[in-house]
Amino acid sequence: MIFERLGAFIFRHRWSTLAACGLFLALSLAMLARGGQLTGGRIEGIEAERAQLVVEKVLGHTMDSTVVAVFRSPSLDPRNQDFQTALADALRPLRSDPRVASVMTSDDAPPQLAIDMVNPKAHSVFALITFAGSLRTALESYPAVRKSLQSPTLSIECTGRLSYMHDLDGTLERDLVKAELLSLPLAVLVLLLVFRSVVAAILPVGVGALAVVGGIAFVLFLSRFTDVAAFTVNMCSLVGLGVAIDYSLFTVSRYREELAHGHSYEEALVRAMKHAGQVVCFSGLAVATGVSGLLFFERSYLFSMGVGALAVVLLSVVFALTFLPALLAVLGPKIDAGKVRLPKIGPAEGFWHRMAVRVMAHPLRILFPTVAVLLAMGVPFLHLRMSAADVRILDESTEARRAYNSLVKDFPREAEARLVVAVEYPSAPVLSVARIDDLYDFSRKVAALPHVVRVESLVDGDSPLDKEDYESVLIHPSPMSEAMVKAGEKMMVGEQSMLLYVVVDGAPETPEAQGVVHALRKLHNVGDGTLLVGGQTANDIDTTAFIQSRTPRVVVFIVAMTFVILFALLGSVLLPIKAVLMNALSVAGSFGALVWVFQDGHLGLAAPRPVEPTVPVLLFCVLFGLSMDYEVLMLSRMKEAFEETADNTKAVALGLEKTGGLITSAAAIMVVVFGAFALAAVVVVRSVGFAMALAVALDATLVRVLLVPATMKLFGPMNWWAPEVLKKLRTTLRLDRLAH
Repeated sequence: MIFERLGAFIFRHRWSTLAACGLFLALSLAMLARGGQLTGGRIEGIEAERAQLVVEKVLGHTMDSTVVAVFRSPSLDPRNQDFQTALADALRPLRSDPRVASVMTSDDAPPQLAIDMVNPKAHSVFALITFAGSLRTALESYPAVRKSLQSPTLSIECTGRLSYMHDLDGTLERDLVKAELLSLPLAVLVLLLVFRSVVAAILPVGVGALAVVGGIAFVLFLSRFTDVAAFTVNMCSLVGLGVAIDYSLFTVSRYREELAHGHSYEEALVRAMKHAGQVVCFSGLAVATGVSGLLFFERSYLFSMGVGALAVVLLSVVFALTFLPALLAVLGPKIDAGKVRLPKIGPAEGFWHRMAVRVMAHPLRILFPTVAVLLAMGVPFLHLRMSAADVRILDESTEARRAYNSLVKDFPREAEARLVVAVEYPSAPVLSVARIDDLYDFSRKVAALPHVVRVESLVDGDSPLDKEDYESVLIHPSPMSEAMVKAGEKMMVGEQSMLLYVVVDGAPETPEAQGVVHALRKLHNVGDGTLLVGGQTANDIDTTAFIQSRTPRVVVFIVAMTFVILFALLGSVLLPIKAVLMNALSVAGSFGALVWVFQDGHLGLAAPRPVEPTVPVLLFCVLFGLSMDYEVLMLSRMKEAFEETADNTKAVALGLEKTGGLITSAAAIMVVVFGAFALAAVVVVRSVGFAMALAVALDATLVRVLLVPATMKLFGPMNWWAPEVLKKLRTTLRLDRLAH
């Protein structure tokens, strides 16, 4: 009754509904024009983050706001005066720029660092450019400052966290535009094959565009107040286009079906809203429940991604239930305008009914091999390895990646995997005799750990000084050593804290580097100072632990809410349980393929690297909800048929007959949308698009076409059973009315 009344209301107030949607679109476009401030994402409270805060306290700025600028000449030696003059000329505008806090070259760096900043053989040097203000401020300043860093003599390339985040934003924006330019025409083509009418095909795409624009505008608005990862915008587009077009497809298909039965335009809309509106609402609840799982990751960028995804899903539902019916009411007979003659593609009439009958004739023969295939696909996920995204996820055409490659080649010491050890003391001064002795002993103990190349600290250097020598040099430096000691203190000593850097012999994501982090954390203290370990490897470990600690609650929440939603719709206890297991199989298959392709390096889609830690939980939350789209559509139609016939076998066959083609079309649209994102230049987005496209394809074929009819046949009338107490509860809460 609810959706019937809504359909009648929208029909009567169609122009005011369209006007309200137009106002919303105008406000969203205004917000898009203002833009936002997206970041690389962070997780508050983990040890690596706390270590980073100590580093910021010591240095007076975040390490993320320091850019490494690599200068190279095809012929000039860096020690040549012409090279030095060109370098000074290039950096001069930055030295007087208020947006730049400091510029460090080999001329004003501590002696130990200065040696490593010049490579005569490669004709290159690097400089460290630190931006003023917070990371957000630095991100705003970076494009203009980078533009002013020019030289007619030297080539200049910049890398570092700030450069990486800037290039990542630009790459993601280009990926987004490319994906939408590719996916929208293909989605229209699929819709043309379904509806064979230009107007009917364009409507769902319009609803999807409206939902995505609104969702992205909300995310950009949110980014002005909290940390929002750049990936969030792409995720909103990815999810929003898929679900909005699908929901519109459900509604338009049912509306045209009702018109074909001879109903008037108003009656057809009301009847379509009664059935398709219910499907859209419950499907939206299922998807919203899935992405709401990300809200359990509070104080992290996953939380903001969850908020953004939730917003775009809710907008998709709202516009599918308001904007689309209003358009249908306005169009009336024009819904079939622009008819096109296209060859019939897909199964012949009656195919889905025959398929359901064949599957139900041999349910066990279908069930076991299909489950085995999905489980086998999921096996690679058992050797999943995870590592946070860094500059290496960018294409080599980007400046940050090219400069990183140059740094690795020309200055390998600077590109080595470094762990930062931050030591916090209960009192000042840090450089007392006892604490210097403790630091000396600690440094030698760390240097002796497996896979540690060296330790960089105030008590480590090329000179063979002993403990007493360091006490003398650091507490009572001679006039000759005083400048060097002060420079070292500026980079490593705070009011009540001290920094050390531990260089390991493997890449940050390797087990060897992770082993060093665990070994360091077991040491706990340096004298009376508390030890914190940071750096990329430590951040990987902490991020993974953070996600794993919250994932069980997320799984329980999503499974429980999915059960409640499906019970409210179907009034069955068994079907929600079965739906959860089916979803788990399709998700497992896509997870295994994700690892097999992107971590193990098959199919050539990307250079092999560990999976970004947030990708599995992000995929689980989104895919579990998306899988319910087809579950709700198919089972609700089967329920209609069962209530009419009281025959489980007929209900299953009729349900698949009515929804098989629609599910195939909806899945084709989602595969097209997600597949377009699988062509992205950023590996993380590419992996998400690939996994989601595959999961939808598996869900719409192996699961819905084979597993659902097979299991429905095996359980027979038990499919629709529920204990009397739950039936009464459902009636008391009037959920049975909501589902009709």
